[in-house]
Amino acid sequence: MSREMAGVRDDVESWREVESTSESLEELIEMAIEESDGSLTDTIRDDYESLIKRVKIMEFAVQLSGEYDEQPAILSIKQGAGGVEAQDWVQILLRMYLRWAESRGFKASVLESTPGDEAGLKSATAQIDGRFGYGYLKSERGTHRLVRLSPFDADHMRHTTFALVEVLPQTEEQDTNIEIDPDDLRIDTFRAGGHGGQNVQKNDTAVRITHLPTNTVVSVQNERSQLQNRAVAMRILTARLLDIQMQEAEAARRKLKGEHVSPEWGQQIRSYVLHPYKMVKDHRSGYETANAEGVLEGEIDGLLEAFLLHSMGADSEA
Repeated sequence: MSREMAGVRDDVESWREVESTSESLEELIEMAIEESDGSLTDTIRDDYESLIKRVKIMEFAVQLSGEYDEQPAILSIKQGAGGVEAQDWVQILLRMYLRWAESRGFKASVLESTPGDEAGLKSATAQIDGRFGYGYLKSERGTHRLVRLSPFDADHMRHTTFALVEVLPQTEEQDTNIEIDPDDLRIDTFRAGGHGGQNVQKNDTAVRITHLPTNTVVSVQNERSQLQNRAVAMRILTARLLDIQMQEAEAARRKLKGEHVSPEWGQQIRSYVLHPYKMVKDHRSGYETANAEGVLEGEIDGLLEAFLLHSMGADSEA
């Protein structure tokens, strides 16, 4: 209740600040008109555009009303087929999301990662800690397709590769109905490894937890102590079990409505084309942009908002 109250208080304060800024801007406009002062034009325009941008963000946040939309997100990326090319794609996507989080003022941290054979990452999991982190990023769940001239191909041929993005809500155990019986867990410890197989720790600090009823496996080796790795692994496990529960509920809802439920590794949700032309297209909302470099630098707000608005429209029609 304290967290909910803090969120409501932040919302009220933000809208009051917008109201105050709007009133000040109105007074400035009236003064400029009365005094025929054209020198204030640029200032007024900049203040107005900044105000409109802030209002749009706040209005959009109001639409994020899902049960866990306000929670931070746990984001996992796994390589698809393609060897080193796919592993490099995992690292590119991770960097994209971390830069997006930074631009939003969110705190982002890599919880675990598995180095690639020659470059990139085989998989990575990050926590995006900020209000509505899950609400925004839940649209990223699915297969992401990259088309480019591969820097790892001696003939510099065009390659197509894939990566799977998984987005989970980060919640405290007491905020969910997820109960984990210790007897349902198998916990293994092992020595953390780095590139080339060398050990980055001399002790068995890495932790692998298997939830036997669902066969859900979580491995974490980034932290320096076994206790820290176990705590992070339990946090990820709780999020994954909650996600399984949410997916089962959604599948049951769609089945009742007669909708087809596609598998998670199904067709790609988005394509990032860097050759022979540059374009990023979301195949669900139809949103596309030629600014592929900007998107890969974290400028994904347009894609996120287009999909979420598309989803809200589809839900209201249903």
